[in-house]
Amino acid sequence: MSQLDLAMQAGFSARHVSFIETGRTQPSRQALLALAETLEVPLRERNRLLEAGGFAHVYRHTPLAAEEMSHIRGVLQFILDRHKPYAAVVLDRYSNSLMGNGASEQLLAAVVDPSLITEHANLLRMVFHPLGARRHIVNWDEVARHLLGRAERELGSASDDETAVALLKELRGYAGETMRHQASSAPLSAGDLLLPVHIRTGDIELRMFSTIMTLGTPRDVTLQELRIETFFPADHKSERAWRSVAVE
Repeated sequence: MSQLDLAMQAGFSARHVSFIETGRTQPSRQALLALAETLEVPLRERNRLLEAGGFAHVYRHTPLAAEEMSHIRGVLQFILDRHKPYAAVVLDRYSNSLMGNGASEQLLAAVVDPSLITEHANLLRMVFHPLGARRHIVNWDEVARHLLGRAERELGSASDDETAVALLKELRGYAGETMRHQASSAPLSAGDLLLPVHIRTGDIELRMFSTIMTLGTPRDVTLQELRIETFFPADHKSERAWRSVAVE
């Protein structure tokens, strides 16, 4: 976006935006919020922008487990329950599993070593770890490139976020240098729109894909960063296999 376009959409003159950018003008709190809204800056980063400008944070960061989030948890649980018999999970910014339905627990138990399955376990770790789901993913190279590339895009710029830095370092170590290079240089493909995952373990063979939902117009950092990932069978054979795994 050009400086002129930014100014026009935010309701300022190009001169004023130029002065803010070069430091000749100290922007007001409202000016920073208007610019951030125009640029669609994530709420977490808007708080950082306000702090850099000498202002207090505007957007709350409420833990999902807080009492005031009980209604949100109820809505999320409704979505998870209605997706049975297929797996669905609620993930945070780092892909830690905050909530899940019974089908997701049964699927993980079928492909992930029990030592990795803990409360709020990290979904990416459970996929990339040598004892994780990667052992049973037939199209592992394709899946790994996609997931690592997405993690790099979402967390790679958070250099001052110790949790993000540590997680990316861990995933890169599991993936290896070659896979890391492929993930960072791969062009957009059909997998970026719909990623197929082919799992084979014991007598179970399952082809599936997932979709990711987010909450619309959140005003809380936690809510904006939540992702609801739902998994679907890709064919009739896989649908039957799903039902053999996700026994009610």
